[in-house]
Amino acid sequence: MTTPDTWQKSSFSGGGDGSNCLELASTPTTLHLRESDTPATVLTTTPAPLTHLLDAIRAHVL
Repeated sequence: MTTPDTWQKSSFSGGGDGSNCLELASTPTTLHLRESDTPATVLTTTPAPLTHLLDAIRAHVL
C-alpha cells in the first residue's frame, strides 16, 4: 500500500517550526495519519472508525 504525497497539517498544531503536529492525508478509501516527528510511522484507517473515535472523544466517553 502506498500513502499519498500530500499531507495536511492540523489547524491545532500551533505556530513554531511545525515539527510537532498531526498530519492527515487521504485516498478515495482510506485516511492516513502521522506525527510530524516520526513521518515514517503512518496510521491507516477508514472514515467510519475514525468518526467513532472522534465522537467518543468529544463525548468524553474514553
